[in-house]
Amino acid sequence: MGVIGQEIFVIIGFLGGTGPEGKGLALRFALAGDQVIIGSRDKARADEAAASVAEYAPEGSVTGGLNDEVASASDVVFVAVPYGGHRATLESLREFLAGKVVVDVVAPLVFKRGIVSATRVEDGSAALEAKAVLPNSTVVAAFQNVSAEDLLEPDTSIESDVIVCADDADAKAMVIGLADSIPGIRGVDGGGLQNARYVEDFTAMLLNINRIYKAHSTIKIVGI
Repeated sequence: MGVIGQEIFVIIGFLGGTGPEGKGLALRFALAGDQVIIGSRDKARADEAAASVAEYAPEGSVTGGLNDEVASASDVVFVAVPYGGHRATLESLREFLAGKVVVDVVAPLVFKRGIVSATRVEDGSAALEAKAVLPNSTVVAAFQNVSAEDLLEPDTSIESDVIVCADDADAKAMVIGLADSIPGIRGVDGGGLQNARYVEDFTAMLLNINRIYKAHSTIKIVGI
């Protein structure tokens, strides 16, 4: 973490941050006052993505770097890689992610003839896979159901709940706080990490609804 005057800010890193979800979340957290580092296996791609986000963010709040640099320098690390590279990416960065809070936003999906389906994961979910690969990190699952397209539009108001699943209460509370820092978004306690599979799977349903209605549907939990 860092301090400007008496204000504490969090350094948030993104693995696979060059994709729409990573860039969109990076933009929103930078606008909320956090320091953001966008990571990639290719430094040029990371710098390009950071420059595109920095156009709309406070000066100096967004930088780019290689994935290992991002993992080392960040307080909280978001995993936003395609599921096909999920395990390999985490395995290659295991030592850099030790002791970190790792927020997995990945939803394993298959696209076929315009229909989206959830992919079965041997460990039960992408988040549980991350926990198995990263025994010395604290894994949290969140943000799978927020539209990347909306996140990338700084003037677009997002009305959505973010279901946060984790086995560590402090890490869960921190990520709920990060969700709450984005205007229009509310973090919701989704229980333990074993519940992440339901949130990941529901992403497929939302995308299919979006296709039918040509919309950016999201989740709102009522009654709490």
